[in-house]
Amino acid sequence: MIRSLAFTTQGRLHTRNVETFLMPTLLADTTLFLWVDLESPTPEEAKFVLEDLMHFHPLSVEDCVQASPSPKVEEYVPKDGDLFSPYLFMVIHAVDYSRKDGVFATSELNFFLGKNFLVTYHTVPLRSITSTEDACVKGTGHVARAPDRVAHMLLDALVENYKPALEELSLEIAELEEQALRHPAKKVLNKILLVKKEVLHLRQIIGPQREVLARFARGEFKLIRAHLVPYYRNVYDALAHISELAQTYTDSLTGILQVYLNMSSNHTSEVVKLLTMITLITTPMTLVGTWYGMNFGDSMPEYKWQFGYELAMGVTLVSTLGLYWWFKKKRWF
Repeated sequence: MIRSLAFTTQGRLHTRNVETFLMPTLLADTTLFLWVDLESPTPEEAKFVLEDLMHFHPLSVEDCVQASPSPKVEEYVPKDGDLFSPYLFMVIHAVDYSRKDGVFATSELNFFLGKNFLVTYHTVPLRSITSTEDACVKGTGHVARAPDRVAHMLLDALVENYKPALEELSLEIAELEEQALRHPAKKVLNKILLVKKEVLHLRQIIGPQREVLARFARGEFKLIRAHLVPYYRNVYDALAHISELAQTYTDSLTGILQVYLNMSSNHTSEVVKLLTMITLITTPMTLVGTWYGMNFGDSMPEYKWQFGYELAMGVTLVSTLGLYWWFKKKRWF
């Protein structure tokens, strides 16, 4: 699906859902800015916009159409024979966290940012695209006066959308901590390991994205005007804070895992201690019963005593109670 919006340099909506044959005319008009959004496009739609209309470099087109594992930003400057205008190509990832599955879902968003155009490419609907489009159409803050402004708002919305995922993750970690203390079962261990794996996944996503936004924050690209660099720096600071939270969550999960292992070890120790106590307390009964269970016949004078049976029972009882008293005195249970 192709969505397109043309704005004036004052940020007012000029045309929406432009016919494809009119797009070259709008691109040639220096008083307009064209935003083309490709959402789950067909191969024909992608080819038309990326190759036939914009004439982007084949390498950036290939990186755009295929899934890229890591965020990145590259600057393309035309050389002799190239038909495209200078542009920035950027790959960045949005995230969503499901408490039900305990998994971070990532969605790739590709930018082609030029002087008077912005092309976005994604395979799934993104909240950052929807919210930015609504703000541009409504003219909120005159965002749509230039492509670098819209790109900033997209990045800012994308980073803001990390926060609900992190809040969900924070609740999940708090519940895991409580379960590790109260019910250190094997399923809790599996959940801790799963969430820790997903937090590491999140850090692997955020790390390269910080490097990408750091280049914008330093003002490395001429297509980002100088007065907008502080705004990009603000987005970078927000992502850096999220990265610190992810590190904190990793440390928390490591602590919870240690608590779980300690609780499991203590529980095992208590079970072994209880079994040992039972074995020791029943030792006199076992010893006496085993001794008099042997077939010695008349050679054992205790068999002929009138109170031999009572004496054996008394010795067993006294020995058992004596061991119990000793263990209590030593506070072994």
